[in-house]
Amino acid sequence: MTSVVFVHGTGVRAKSYEKSFARVVHGLGRVRAEVRVVRCLWGEEHGASLGLDGASVPVRSKNRGVGGGELLDEDDPLAVWALLEVDPLAELREFAEAARARRGGGARAGFAPGRQDPWHTIADRVRGLSLAGVSGGGESVAGVSGGGLSLAGVSGGGESLAGVSGGGESVAGVSGGGLSLAGVSGGGGSPAELVSDLAPHLGPAAGRVAHEISRTLGGTPPADGIEAIAARAVYALAVQRAEGPDGADEPLPVDGADRDAVVGALTDQLGGTDRGGFAARAAKGVAVRALNSYLSPLSSLAHSFRSGITRGSVPAGGDILRYQARGAGVRAAIRAAVREAVDSGHGPVVLLAHSLGGIACVDLLAEPDPPAGVELLVTVGSQAPFLYELDALTALRRGEPLPAAFPRWINVYDEHDLLGFVGAKVFPGRVTDLRVDTRQPFPRAHTSYFAHHRLYELLAPELP
Repeated sequence: MTSVVFVHGTGVRAKSYEKSFARVVHGLGRVRAEVRVVRCLWGEEHGASLGLDGASVPVRSKNRGVGGGELLDEDDPLAVWALLEVDPLAELREFAEAARARRGGGARAGFAPGRQDPWHTIADRVRGLSLAGVSGGGESVAGVSGGGLSLAGVSGGGESLAGVSGGGESVAGVSGGGLSLAGVSGGGGSPAELVSDLAPHLGPAAGRVAHEISRTLGGTPPADGIEAIAARAVYALAVQRAEGPDGADEPLPVDGADRDAVVGALTDQLGGTDRGGFAARAAKGVAVRALNSYLSPLSSLAHSFRSGITRGSVPAGGDILRYQARGAGVRAAIRAAVREAVDSGHGPVVLLAHSLGGIACVDLLAEPDPPAGVELLVTVGSQAPFLYELDALTALRRGEPLPAAFPRWINVYDEHDLLGFVGAKVFPGRVTDLRVDTRQPFPRAHTSYFAHHRLYELLAPELP
């Protein structure tokens, strides 16, 4: 039996670690059932916090907008998803603005008097969305529920699950909001965890989008393209709600294939054709105009909400700074987890480390007295090769080779993850780079590795 010590990255605390840990347990269990996953949670004790309650953050007294920025490439769907991360209703508002412009000052509404406004009809369809009978994989999840949403028969990957929720526990009988999800699948894996995470929030999200359609489009002439835009808005709002108020929770790990499966099923139900996760060129134009109109205000908004942004970013950014000055505690926590895995006698030990956790593992294994028993290091979305190039690693100076006893090293990265780096050219012959594609924009690309089914398929034959 192989023991995999899972070392988290920057910004992670107990609640989000347990979610990621459950994903790793499930993901590795699908491809290597005999693997034992060992916890290594260092963020609670050794992570950063504002010890003086933010006394160092200045209070902004006047808000001035700053313009500028490059235009969005309308053929880049990831840019549109990046926009919806900022404002899930941005596309819908731009669509409504264009509809009002077409109507003009005295134009007719576009529907016969005495009949229901077609936009209200569409809004009703949004409220009654149901993801039923969408197939594609083979793994089934039944009876998952949450917050006004009913889910059954979620499928996707090759094994049978019942009552599965995002943290690996059993959840049943959840209700809320008129949305029903059943048999959702996609991307060669299973979106069951994503569906479970979104379940309590999809109903309220659909209601919000339906209200926005009625409010902003009522009385305007019919227009094509609303289905995919509404589906993306519902999904983006549900994700935003799942991540908690003001983004208090860690970003939800989402594989792009699972996102597209959910959005595609919503679009199909509304009568659209966005099965690939994005709309036709005309609808893309709406997204282009929306994002370009948001580029200028973003800088101003950042200043306005600086205090909240700073507090929210302390775990992620602060952990990095604190590690550079006080990293011994993190490395000691990893050493203790390795020792526990070795002492348990459950076979060879693998370190699976994300982001800053990968830096700490490289530093630890490069020390003169590295922990014994580690046969493989897997870094995921890590900056260790970059820090070596900067001569910023703790235990290894630029120009020095990896120690002879350093274990085999596999480095996983996503080209869309701006915090993921490659190591094969930095340490020739000592690092194997594996590229994955979560189909997510940055920064979500950095947090979605462990929701990506292909990751585990690539790792399965590499584990001792």
